[in-house]
Amino acid sequence: MGSGQVTSSVSSELKGKHVTVAGLGVSGVPAAKVLHGLGAIVTAVNDGADERARAQAAELEALGITVRLGDGDTLPEGTELIVTAPGWKPDKPLFAAAERAGVPVWGDVELAWRLRGPDAAPWLAVTGTNGKTTTVQMLASILKAAGLRTAAVGNIGVSLLDAVLGEEQYDVLAVELSSYQLHWAPSLRAHSAAVLNLAPDHLDWHGSMEAYAADKGRIYEGNRVACVYNAADKATEDLVREADVEEGCRAVGFTLGTPAPSQLGVVEGILVDRAFVENRQKNAQELAEVADVNPPAPHNIANALAAAALARAYGVPAKAVRDGLRAFTPDAHRIAHVADVDGVAYVDDSKATNTHAAEASLAAYESIVWIAGGLAKGATFDELVTKSAPRLRAAVLIGADRALIREALARHAPEVPVVDLDRTDTGAMRAAVQEARRLAQAGDTVLLAPACASMDMFANYNKRGDAFADAVRELGSVDG
Repeated sequence: MGSGQVTSSVSSELKGKHVTVAGLGVSGVPAAKVLHGLGAIVTAVNDGADERARAQAAELEALGITVRLGDGDTLPEGTELIVTAPGWKPDKPLFAAAERAGVPVWGDVELAWRLRGPDAAPWLAVTGTNGKTTTVQMLASILKAAGLRTAAVGNIGVSLLDAVLGEEQYDVLAVELSSYQLHWAPSLRAHSAAVLNLAPDHLDWHGSMEAYAADKGRIYEGNRVACVYNAADKATEDLVREADVEEGCRAVGFTLGTPAPSQLGVVEGILVDRAFVENRQKNAQELAEVADVNPPAPHNIANALAAAALARAYGVPAKAVRDGLRAFTPDAHRIAHVADVDGVAYVDDSKATNTHAAEASLAAYESIVWIAGGLAKGATFDELVTKSAPRLRAAVLIGADRALIREALARHAPEVPVVDLDRTDTGAMRAAVQEARRLAQAGDTVLLAPACASMDMFANYNKRGDAFADAVRELGSVDG
């Protein structure tokens, strides 16, 4: 079925239909407005009734949309479709009631997918436990370097509904999708897609690692050209094997080693393509140098290879891969070099909010004074500490769940000096940086890679990273 038919039929189907929007916020409010604009009879429900929710409710009610605050569990009478915010758990009573009543549930991504126009831009989609945002931004930079009209959309940047329904015409979209969004997007069919990695995360939402992996794997369903997987993470390859794809769609791996045929990889400091070339048994195409990747940490090179694979699947020339990677600047708080002080580098990776991200960050440096801690979200730290112990000069621990990291260090790296700052106030970061400076030697890296969420001490990981950077700049004698 062509996308034009999809759009016209879905738009007409929604007219006069009783649709419940579950959850206000970033995706709920735009979804309610779009549905109302298409002639649906919309009721928005929300668990909370705080000041922000009341303001959003007033905005929607002014349009004639019914809003029920503080009651997100009851299915409104007459509901024929639910469009949910991605964060709402599948086990909510609202969804159980919908299932009993035979009412379908879509996420905002599903809604956007079904509302695409007749000449809709194809989607190059990315998911994974870590690295999604960076990879999608790299991909958008590469596509732009090839002269294509594109945007980084989905879980970042432009909302998918805006991208699909707005005035701007796109050739192709670089789409970041979370496991939540994929759970509620059963009919999504990407041009090509990548799962970057899989590690335990959001298990409280999904219920099990198997359910989490299955939702990630939905991104491959119906792919037309390439399913991109991580050769170092067998679970991602397993998801490709299980996917039901279109005839001719290929499995394309990426590796930090020498690539086999149908892979992208690294040879003597060069990113090379042995997937999208003539006679891939014998030939390889140089794409870029490792030095073109900013920063050239191992996990970020993996992100660049995944982005390059998706761009090449879309037919982008090698030169655009190089130019796009060179033009890319990572977001703040992602392995950001803050300063050098007395021969010690200070690096802010506050975005490393889980153990998988922290492990990748720690692998990028040889000798580290590690600043870690915060809210563990049910994580354990034994594997992280075991893998990273040889690189640790010392550790400075902060935050509510720091004892979990301290105990893992005692078990698996007893020789590593540990400073346990018994503080969760925002000033603790300044003390942590001062302790780290005392412990560090010339040539070391003081690395903020907390392996934990930030909300015990800071509003978000950005504020935590800012506090680290401010404390580093206070050290004085900054020479870089």
